[in-house]
Amino acid sequence: MKKLLILLPIVCLSLFSFETLTRSTQACAQGTPSILDMAGGIKDALLQGTAKSTNQLSALNGFFGNAAVKILFPPQAQKAEKTLRSLGLNKLCDNVILSLNRAAEDAAKQAEPIFMDAIKHMSISDATHILTGGQDAATQYFRKVTSAQLAAKFKPIIQTSLNKVGATKYYGDAAQAYNKLPFVSHLDPDISNYATQKAIDGIFVEIALEELNIRKNISVRSTPLMQKAFSFADQAIK
Repeated sequence: MKKLLILLPIVCLSLFSFETLTRSTQACAQGTPSILDMAGGIKDALLQGTAKSTNQLSALNGFFGNAAVKILFPPQAQKAEKTLRSLGLNKLCDNVILSLNRAAEDAAKQAEPIFMDAIKHMSISDATHILTGGQDAATQYFRKVTSAQLAAKFKPIIQTSLNKVGATKYYGDAAQAYNKLPFVSHLDPDISNYATQKAIDGIFVEIALEELNIRKNISVRSTPLMQKAFSFADQAIK
């Protein structure tokens, strides 16, 4: 009887170990990706998504021709825009909007190296969390780790671009024309901070769309690691 009691835990442990080994073997046979595969897959996806987003936005009309990210007058200046248009200054207002978007398109060219650096320094834990996280987990990660760098990089570029395309003058002229009107709250003629933030926001809008596309559309998963990692994520979410 004592021998039986001693042997029972050993038998149970052996059975448990065999069952665990069997499940692990089956998982490997079914192509379950390793942690490194998952990390590689998400990094491939991030490189693809950020490259596509920044290339689209940095092209001519990347911002201006995209209703989702097109930069308009600041909210606090929209009343002023309406007033100026009512006074026949449509061309001036149109020039402000066009020049803001041209500045954002110039700045977007500098975003890809910042994203590539963030991907390069991403931990395995970060990558696996992104893979199995929400549908915008990658976008939120980038927003957290790159926003400050993007702002620092974009601000001087946007300021230069605003000057180059005349936005500083156009918006300054618009603000000056509006500020001359009686009984109005004066506008700040400096628009560079607003344009910088809107350019950054626009990039994250596009990255979120690319991320969702990769998560939902098998055909755009362009590397074997992406296919393997996201197939696993698809099953895990079900």
